[in-house]
Amino acid sequence: MQMTSVEETPQSPTAARVDGDSTALPNEQSRQRKVIHVDMDAFYASVEQRDNPDLRGRPVAVGGSRERGVVAAASYEARRYGVRSAMPSVTAKRQCPELIFLKPRFDVYREISLQIREIFSDYTDMIEPLSLDEAYLDVTNNLKGIEFATQVAKEIRSRIWNETQLTASAGISANKFLSKIAPDQNKPNGQFVITPEMAPAFIAELNIAKFHGIGKKTEEKMNALGIATGRDLRAKSVEFLQEHFGKAGLYYYWISRGIDERPVQPNRIRKSVGAENTFLHDLSEIEDLRAALSPIIDKVWNYCERTQIRGRTVTLKIKYRDFQLITRSRSTQERIGSRELIDQISNELLTGILPLPKPIRLLGVSLSSLNTDAEDAAVKNHVQLSFEL
Repeated sequence: MQMTSVEETPQSPTAARVDGDSTALPNEQSRQRKVIHVDMDAFYASVEQRDNPDLRGRPVAVGGSRERGVVAAASYEARRYGVRSAMPSVTAKRQCPELIFLKPRFDVYREISLQIREIFSDYTDMIEPLSLDEAYLDVTNNLKGIEFATQVAKEIRSRIWNETQLTASAGISANKFLSKIAPDQNKPNGQFVITPEMAPAFIAELNIAKFHGIGKKTEEKMNALGIATGRDLRAKSVEFLQEHFGKAGLYYYWISRGIDERPVQPNRIRKSVGAENTFLHDLSEIEDLRAALSPIIDKVWNYCERTQIRGRTVTLKIKYRDFQLITRSRSTQERIGSRELIDQISNELLTGILPLPKPIRLLGVSLSSLNTDAEDAAVKNHVQLSFEL
């Protein structure tokens, strides 16, 4: 079944049916694309509550409790007070005085994530992990021969609960965009189907902030252009969107119509690996900044050693006291094969910004232009390297 806009576009993609539509013919169902997005519910916080019964039913935040700490994950009890991930810890504590802060245990989260990945692999080889707690699954031709994607999602969620005592939510649709936005409609511990037939009306009412792929700055820019909902976005021509958003304009044009032909990529390429630290107090002395870089570089290099990742580009991330963010990068002809070289380049990049225009609140180091030989290992050992040291 084709989904096209009112105005005909010569190279318009098509969207396939998803199960849940009783009018679909059997031969259509055999050809339809079926994508599931599995999203663990408050993953880090739920693991902590599972492992410590005293925390169950209480507001919990995983992250730093210090003045400049950030919430990495919040339990649903904490979310009732408005606590959210990426929120400054002081704000979270102000909104929820009873909030319990816990240090993250990434080794534990990664181990459970791999356990869940094994469950996925019983149903499909087409698994694209997005992070430790979410992934896309293409179950069009699933390994168990189950006809309906909704049933596959139910089985996977049931097995996750039985084997980990953690809950997951799922979105089911004909493409990645729709499946990604679907779980939020029935969280926690639920699932939701968006068929291509219902997609246009569903997207029309969706706030632009809920669109996957539209960040805060893009949202603000769209709002300034009179785009607040999916209906507003769909009303704009492809020329208008490309004029204001460049190459991304074509993507916005199609997703506003519920169309997304991106494949589920089982060997999703990691573009970079990095770590960063927000300091308790702003730093302005070069000796202090060099000392602060060392543990950050250790995090990056230790991960490179574990996964055999190597890269050619070192990027230094700097956030000043007033939240101005700058980056400086340098590339080498050969893969960087030692911690010492990352350290040398990082410190040279740091020297390059002297004299400091203002004190620094955050430093980060990342490695990119990664070697393809290690990409599968990076996916297998996927971890989010953004730690508060």
